[in-house]
Amino acid sequence: MKDNVQPLPSDIAAVLGAPDRLTALEAAMPTFTGPDADFDDIAVLASQLFSAPIALVTILGRTDQWFLAHEGTREIRAPSEDSFCARMIAEGAGVAMVVGDATKDPRFADLPSVTGEPYLHFYAGAPIMADGQPIGTVCVFDVKPHAKTAPELLPRLKRLASLAASLLKLKEEARRRMLAAEVLSRDEKRHALALDAANVASWLWDISAGVVSGNETFYRMLGITPAKPMSARKFFTSVHPADRKLTIDRLRGALSSGKEYDGLFRAANSGRWLLGRGRVHEWDAEGRPTVFLGINVDVTDGQLASERTRLLLRELNHRVKNTLAMLQSLARQTLRQTSDPVEFMDAFAGRLQSLSEAHGLLSDHEWGVIHLKMLLQKQIMPYAMDYDAQVEIHKDEVELGPDQAVGLGLVLHELATNARKYGALSVRSGKVVITARVMNEEGQRVLNMTWHEVGGPPVDRGGRRGFGSVLIERSLDKILGSSVHVEYLPKGVTAVIRMPL
Repeated sequence: MKDNVQPLPSDIAAVLGAPDRLTALEAAMPTFTGPDADFDDIAVLASQLFSAPIALVTILGRTDQWFLAHEGTREIRAPSEDSFCARMIAEGAGVAMVVGDATKDPRFADLPSVTGEPYLHFYAGAPIMADGQPIGTVCVFDVKPHAKTAPELLPRLKRLASLAASLLKLKEEARRRMLAAEVLSRDEKRHALALDAANVASWLWDISAGVVSGNETFYRMLGITPAKPMSARKFFTSVHPADRKLTIDRLRGALSSGKEYDGLFRAANSGRWLLGRGRVHEWDAEGRPTVFLGINVDVTDGQLASERTRLLLRELNHRVKNTLAMLQSLARQTLRQTSDPVEFMDAFAGRLQSLSEAHGLLSDHEWGVIHLKMLLQKQIMPYAMDYDAQVEIHKDEVELGPDQAVGLGLVLHELATNARKYGALSVRSGKVVITARVMNEEGQRVLNMTWHEVGGPPVDRGGRRGFGSVLIERSLDKILGSSVHVEYLPKGVTAVIRMPL
């Protein structure tokens, strides 16, 4: 039957393909996704209104007519060129139409749905208008002709079409809002993840409501659980008492001036150091701030590092003063022991090197503690022909503080240089045996250390006493309760060292 249909009249084709109409259709319904139950009641009402078995709510495209709701048929699509509705909107935008018997109307008599199944006779339709353009219809059909249609029915059909247009608009607006909300949600989630990954806390202070809320990082930094909005008072008490007044004053200054807040404070619960930034985001009609936005960055590691640097600088300053005083003492004592400039330089340079070695070890350990084994190796190895063979050490695990390391380092230097010049380290057969034990004396840990030389040349006590001996015995004077006693025994020098730890 369809092969006998004449081509779509040019006026109808022009209406279907009109750019303004297609733009309005695209805006109202970008994509047809199938029948929509929200329009079913409109189709049912139209069917009942005209006592017609078939009713449709349609969207009329350039080539296809899609059914948003269908009553009395299972079809959801029909070609636009075979459509009653296409011919109806060609008659005039916004004009409703009634066809009592299509078989007797030359505009519709040759349509496939009239000449073949389902053999339609009656049609009534009203256009769905969007932006002044007909984009669809609400229509009814009957396989029987209707000789007469009550005049009030067409206005009612037009109201149903207007209702369908409003529903289309509302649904499209809702769809767009949903898409925008999804985009916003994704952006907010991405923003939240970025802040969390960067360990940045974000917070909002609703001044009018007196409530502060933030992201998970915000509550974690403050050490507040559970993570939920809190009163502004609780927010201020979450700042460490020592930093609270300054933090509140700076926030008040930012509120009154509108300038950026910038502050550093500790969290009372977590003890973390937080750098805060923020500013007023909204004002009311009278210019009073209503919303304050801020961020916090955890700078604890940097703050601790800065504090450690300050402590190290203070310690270094203290050590430099002590070292200068020690150098003056070393120079005076060395000069008293020798008037030979060359001998003075050799002795003094060695003692300076001893101080340098001890200071280098302490610096490597940030002026904390160093192990006795490291100090022994640094001070003795340069003077031994074969350190592993000539130096025998029996010791407990001993940690030395700065004053102990410097003082003991000088003692070991003097003993080692004397042993190299005159004693056990001057011959390959000689050996130095060192014993270091930690004893508990009345609740105080004390290092008891002996230096004993064996296998070296016989000791001439009279020739050995003057040079460096006084320095050995006085190097630990700064450490209360310490002592050094040196014995020049014929078989080798023995030194007994006692030093509280």
